Amino acid sequence: MAQKRIAVIGAGVCGLGAIKCCLDEDLEPTCFERSDDIGGLWKFQKNTAEKLPSIYRSLTINTSKEMMCYSDYPIPDDFPNYMHNSKVMEYFRMYAKHFNLLKYIRFKAKVQSIKKRPDFSSSGQWDVVVEANEQQESLVFDGILVCSGHHTDPNLPLQSFPGIERFKGNYFHSREYKSPEEFLGKRIIVIGIGNSGADIAVELSRDAKQVFLSTRHGSWILHRVWDNGYPMDTSFFTRFNNLLQKIASFRITNNQLEKKLNSRFNHAHYDQFLKKPNDDLPNHIISGKVLVKPNVKEFTKTAAIFEDGTIEEDIDVVIFATGYNISFPFLEDLIKVTNNEVSLYKLMFPPDLEQPTLAVIGLIQPLGIVLPIAELQSRWATRVFKGVWMKLGETHTFPSHFRYVKSPRHTIQVDHIEYMDEIATQIGVKPNLLWLFLWDPKLAWKVFFGPCTPYQYRLRGPRKWDGARRAILTQTERILKPMKTRTINNERNPSSEISWVKMAPVSFVILASVLSYYCYIYHPERK
Repeated sequence: MAQKRIAVIGAGVCGLGAIKCCLDEDLEPTCFERSDDIGGLWKFQKNTAEKLPSIYRSLTINTSKEMMCYSDYPIPDDFPNYMHNSKVMEYFRMYAKHFNLLKYIRFKAKVQSIKKRPDFSSSGQWDVVVEANEQQESLVFDGILVCSGHHTDPNLPLQSFPGIERFKGNYFHSREYKSPEEFLGKRIIVIGIGNSGADIAVELSRDAKQVFLSTRHGSWILHRVWDNGYPMDTSFFTRFNNLLQKIASFRITNNQLEKKLNSRFNHAHYDQFLKKPNDDLPNHIISGKVLVKPNVKEFTKTAAIFEDGTIEEDIDVVIFATGYNISFPFLEDLIKVTNNEVSLYKLMFPPDLEQPTLAVIGLIQPLGIVLPIAELQSRWATRVFKGVWMKLGETHTFPSHFRYVKSPRHTIQVDHIEYMDEIATQIGVKPNLLWLFLWDPKLAWKVFFGPCTPYQYRLRGPRKWDGARRAILTQTERILKPMKTRTINNERNPSSEISWVKMAPVSFVILASVLSYYCYIYHPERK
């Protein structure tokens, strides 16, 4: 039987992983990339091209390297835990070279349309029209992996800001922001307090005359550096913490987290709640370089009137960090999008297709990390394309309104470990903790109490990786390596450490609790 041909749309973080997953399943991938390079969102370009992702020069990732790597290719141990975008690109190039992915990519090739073939109900095949070198070509594929991302269609809600049309200053979407030099001495309003809004406000405030950060909703600051100097996500996203959240009430877990966050930066003192890792923002707020304001009610020619009645005069620049719209212009209504809510099973498969031969990869906004989730999605999709049976269920519904503000951003929100385990179960690669505690307790301890790194999903099942166990056992060393850049004499004080003898009773109780929980979950009579 001939190899099935799979079209991969986009050669960014999701597309590279998708190509590799196709090869793992003996599928024949062809990747179409509009630009002339890999990397997608993480490829910095000084000029903003239409319908291509765009980042600013200083952007540093807010997820740590052990949590964001591909599951069978760890990031080098000497790379910083939080990498600048140039370092992220260096890793992608290493990954593409190691697995020989570049030969499957057609650069400067734009997908114009994807349509079902006339015999789709029986064949599941697609007609794909691609434009390259000003010429169009029609190709037939057995499956489609849409890896084009959701940071290409900027949401610029000018209708929500009366008077903006008469504002004489400069205004634009944060997608167009590149560096702070041209904003020296300006009075600037940044609208939106997501990742980009907070970062841009901080960067501009160093040399601007004044920066105002306007937000409708409050949120929380999560610091990159967490307990004992470890990256925040390696401490936060563990199976142990995930289990505690299931056992304890929502109120208790929220109160504990709020207490921890406020111990470092008491949000109430600042009359706000901020979000996402940005360690510099509190420093710039407390020094007055960034002033947090409510939503803008109206603009005049030179000023902004806020909803609390305050007015800021002589505004030079307004930057709309207002997110992006979800769109698939080349799919011609195959995927329904209403108010940025998308109709997809598990945020991947269109539920109405007669054959599950199209999957969207990376259309997620996790409370966690995108890359390992997208890779798992590709592993599942390629298994389905290969012929492993699946039954499409209900579409993804909006997450709990108690946990997330309903907004265009949160329509694709998922919880990191919960969603990954859900996808991993479909493939058969979810770690078996009960088995590990019985036969490999050293590894089980790391898997359960340590960070939920992507290697956990290579321990068993299809396409398991022989290096996964070692990668998990040595992940702490890779986290610490880039911080140990000089040799010092530091004798360890035995009295400051908790001995294994003292820990034994505690370990026994925890292990018994874990075993009881999993025996309950997997009991054959449990409904």
